[in-house]
Amino acid sequence: MSHVSGERSFIPVSIAVLTVSDSRSLEDDKSGQTLQDRLEKAGHNLGARKIVRDEIPQIQAIVQGWIDDPDIDVVITTGGTGFTGRDVTVEAVVPLMEKQMDGFSALFHRLSFDKIGTSTIQSRATGGVAKGTYIFVLPGSPGACKDAWDGIIEAQLDYRHKPCNFVEIMPRLMEGKEGGRGA
Repeated sequence: MSHVSGERSFIPVSIAVLTVSDSRSLEDDKSGQTLQDRLEKAGHNLGARKIVRDEIPQIQAIVQGWIDDPDIDVVITTGGTGFTGRDVTVEAVVPLMEKQMDGFSALFHRLSFDKIGTSTIQSRATGGVAKGTYIFVLPGSPGACKDAWDGIIEAQLDYRHKPCNFVEIMPRLMEGKEGGRGA
């Protein structure tokens, strides 16, 4: 079973948070604030935080900029994972990923099902990696952000988490590749 090991020291990572919304501002962005509060409480660094409209080119420009920034280790987006015409975050971010994290989506839906039942199928939450940067695409509700952080992301971004975690493999994400972290 997984646990936090006292044999290792915590290693903070830098996390960028992007809220995708046509109607939110930093002042009323509950989901982005939920993520910021949780990542800072865990001991990580807020590398950047922005809000962007539901427009594919704008979303891609910000996320790609953070992927290319050697000071950002993780990108978390919130919003735009549903099925309406304006929900385009998945379409914007997935093409930027080099590898998708199918297990994140599966585990997110399992946790979400315990809270909201079959309504979890209305989310296209996903995760992946690009140029050594972890990317998580979350729904826009504060509850979904709490579930994803508390139930999955926090443990995987804790170097002390055993039997394995994302932080310990960060140095190896760019093995065999040129132009990225660790290259």
